Amino acid sequence: MAGKIEVTIADQNPVVRSGLEALVQRDGRFSVCGVHATGEALIEALKTKPVEIAIVGWTLPDMTGGNVLTRLKQEKWRTRVVIYTGERSSEVLRQAIKGGAWGFVSKTEEPQVLLEAVVSVARGRLSLPYVDIDLLNHDPLEGLTARERELLAALANGWTNLQIAARTGISRNTVKYHLKNLYDKLGVSNRAMAVALHVSVNRNDHH
Repeated sequence: MAGKIEVTIADQNPVVRSGLEALVQRDGRFSVCGVHATGEALIEALKTKPVEIAIVGWTLPDMTGGNVLTRLKQEKWRTRVVIYTGERSSEVLRQAIKGGAWGFVSKTEEPQVLLEAVVSVARGRLSLPYVDIDLLNHDPLEGLTARERELLAALANGWTNLQIAARTGISRNTVKYHLKNLYDKLGVSNRAMAVALHVSVNRNDHH
């Protein structure tokens, strides 16, 4: 690649900022064009000088990485954002992808993973963790039948298979069969995971 990849950094944590700056500088493939403590500072800097890649923490003192992505979209800037975050939730990942992030790297990964993600993104390749993007775009409960939804609600209420069978008038074996289908559809392996998914999806609906 001709020239060094220009990188700007935004993170609320001063230790992370200086660590990233040292890491990126030392690598030799990059040049650091600015280190910022807030989203606003990053956006102001990009106004005066667009930079190829921005490594952005999800939680900034004044906004989220999602807000940064929205602003970049509004301004139609060409800066590609790599979200670098300690947030583990798929909701954050989903928002980052929907917002147009080019990369998403967890702070628990080795530093090299972040650097390789930046290089990939600079070459025009998305660098997102191994997620099924389709799953992120769909409500996981969307494809359920009325009976499966009923069962999921019963699970969320803590009912046993026996109670479900008694109250819905179907045999325990049929309950088991429906639950297996339900878990397969939701991509979970047990009752606790199904309930957690049910709770998280419903909670998001109320916001």
